[in-house]
Amino acid sequence: MQINQHTLKRSCEFEGKGLHTGRISRMAIRPASAGAGISFCRTDQGGCIIEALAENVTSTARSTTIEKNGVSVITIEHLMSALYGLGVDNALVEIDGPEVPILDGSAKPYTDAILADGLSEQDKPVEFFELKEEVRVTDAERGSEIVLYPYDGTSYGVTVDYNSKVLGVQNADWEYGPDYAQEIGSCRTFVFFHEIAFLFSKNLIKGGDVDNAIVIVEHPVVQDELDRMAALFNMPRLERNSDGYLNNVHLRFSNECARHKLLDLVGDLALTGKRLKARVVAVKPGHGINTKVAKVLRDKILK
Repeated sequence: MQINQHTLKRSCEFEGKGLHTGRISRMAIRPASAGAGISFCRTDQGGCIIEALAENVTSTARSTTIEKNGVSVITIEHLMSALYGLGVDNALVEIDGPEVPILDGSAKPYTDAILADGLSEQDKPVEFFELKEEVRVTDAERGSEIVLYPYDGTSYGVTVDYNSKVLGVQNADWEYGPDYAQEIGSCRTFVFFHEIAFLFSKNLIKGGDVDNAIVIVEHPVVQDELDRMAALFNMPRLERNSDGYLNNVHLRFSNECARHKLLDLVGDLALTGKRLKARVVAVKPGHGINTKVAKVLRDKILK
């Protein structure tokens, strides 16, 4: 049975700050013609178009950046995951700043807006890339590995282990289907408390706050440290819950952090530009290894 491509029925508009730049951007996801794929348009940079493809990835420092002709868009992974997870094959993302808004730290704002109007079926079949042989990519330094197996469908499995007493070893699985928005798209990004000061020193997470991230406090800390963090984020008093998380959020799933890593993996592998037919098994995935896999697959597609 032929499966046709889809685009959005109507445009969706968003405004918010970028996680790393802290800059406010206005963004619109617009319908696109069959076969167009996913592209980003920097409306503040002369309308420069950047195709959401692995060969355009230029940085994976805590997020995924694509660039063309010296113009870039940062932190595209949550939006890319939402589009792929909902079955949007073609869309034009217009944005007037350098970074996709982080919103609540998940893909939920995007899935909610897209599903409110639904998708439009197009008169062109979906382009699948069917894996014929095992693909394995390893990052020994980070203890990461992603293996893809031939499979008559699209399936993801993720294991994360950061030697954390709070997180423990978490697993998440997802078979491509209509439950993406609830089971995967709603899961928020996370960060360890001890990483935050370091990330600030590296000029990252300027737009971070405790409304768009789960903060894991691995070890008890004195209240003065928590008060300093609250001041950084311009937030009221913060406390460490007995379960090891800051008291600003309630987990949506006990394994929300693993599910978010799966969310990122889906978004990064969407940079192949095709629908995958494969079983993807990832141990401690991250944007670096994710996009390396996407480039390997992209090379196979272009042969």
